[in-house]
Amino acid sequence: MVNDMKILITTDLYTVTSNGVVTSVKNLFDELKARGHDVRILTLSENSRSHRDQSVYFIQSKPFYVYPNIRKPLSYVNLPLVTELIEWKPDIIHSQCEFFTMQFAIRISRKTGAPIVHTYHTMYEEYSGYLIPWKRLGKWVARTFTMKRLDHASLVIVPTPKIAELLREYELNIPLRIIPTGISLDQHKQRISPEFRLAKRRELGIRDDQTVLLNLGRLGLEKNIDELLRYFSQMLKKRPDLVFLIVGDGPARDRLDALVKKLDLSEHVIFTGSVQYYEVHEYYQLGDLFVCASTSETQGLTFIEAAANGLPLLCRKDPCLDPIIQQGVNGFQYETPDEFYSFSEQILSDAEWRARAGKESEKIAAVFDKHSFGEAAEAAYSFVLENSKADFSAPDELPSGKGSG
Repeated sequence: MVNDMKILITTDLYTVTSNGVVTSVKNLFDELKARGHDVRILTLSENSRSHRDQSVYFIQSKPFYVYPNIRKPLSYVNLPLVTELIEWKPDIIHSQCEFFTMQFAIRISRKTGAPIVHTYHTMYEEYSGYLIPWKRLGKWVARTFTMKRLDHASLVIVPTPKIAELLREYELNIPLRIIPTGISLDQHKQRISPEFRLAKRRELGIRDDQTVLLNLGRLGLEKNIDELLRYFSQMLKKRPDLVFLIVGDGPARDRLDALVKKLDLSEHVIFTGSVQYYEVHEYYQLGDLFVCASTSETQGLTFIEAAANGLPLLCRKDPCLDPIIQQGVNGFQYETPDEFYSFSEQILSDAEWRARAGKESEKIAAVFDKHSFGEAAEAAYSFVLENSKADFSAPDELPSGKGSG
């Protein structure tokens, strides 16, 4: 194990938005610092000014209007902060995004000789519809773009076997290590009081006798929330006491608003908009059942957060959910509308089962503690540095070791 490393993390997303990548980077930074390493972050600023805030280097940027909340650098040249990082001479660079800041990672790597480890967070095939209306072409573009970017890495980290399989289909010829993204469970272990829960629900217009289905996260087309709204519309025919609480915001908000009106659901669907990160656990605990129809997740940190907050889960079947949902124990994965209706009825008709399932969810979520995440990442860096002069041809099996698969 290589001790006292200089580690540079590059990411397009850090403070400009809140999502799984941001959560992963923040937790990784905290854990690596706690393990004694010198860690710095290069990211994009929220405005046209470059600046440094202790260990975080913010590069001047402007909005990139192709996708909400994304920014791009104003320039890639004559940036004193990048020069400062080159002179700092990192031992290893951990790139988190394939787009803009990866260009800085490549440049710094070439100037210093520091190898790049890259975490592949995003299934671009699921997002290509924002730019390319033809699905087959979108998949080809996603594959081509992915392979071109990953060619700069000495090792690729993925959070689940699902993504490892996708990259094998792309014929990735770089060592691959599976490291589940760790999350800080401290916030999600906090429990709000019954009195606070009741008051918060009333504040949102939820009656005391109503049962709440909850979805929390960014409102993107790929999250498939419109499917849930259609299912919910049918559920109301049997259970008119239901409320669907949708927490978050995003590019699909207007479309979802229109669908709610079309399905005549306005009295039963509540959009909260974005909420502060320190309030997220409170909103999870307002729900009785967490529901999700997305298949675009690489790991799905919201699933783990929902479980940590003691919720049963009902989600569209996806390989990334296998470690999180134990079928019939803390929730269900569904494949068809009939399964969704059947499973939801089982859950909603049995309060005692929901309570037991919530406890099981808490136990399952505990496995994803961020401390193991930091240890596994540290081991991956050591593997790369110790083999930096070796031939990095793709192994027949994934590298073994704690936190890898």
